[in-house]
Amino acid sequence: MSEYKVIHKPSSRRFEVLEQGSVAYVEYYIHDGALDILHTIVPYRLEGRGVGSALVKAAYDWARSEGLGLAATCHFAHLWLKRHPDY
Repeated sequence: MSEYKVIHKPSSRRFEVLEQGSVAYVEYYIHDGALDILHTIVPYRLEGRGVGSALVKAAYDWARSEGLGLAATCHFAHLWLKRHPDY
């Protein structure tokens, strides 16, 4: 997986990657002491490059550093959590 510069935009409740002129992002909501990833959006031209995984990991790493639990309304984030039981 490539390294991507993930930017946290708390006012928008998003983590974003700008790559090749396209923006990929995860949108989240914090409730009941957990960060819930609602959507993972990766433009077609960026699919299959690990961008979605980088975004989900960055969001969950931030949540853990803030003492939050992890939740996944988003199907992609749910699968990511299943593949990474250490989270």
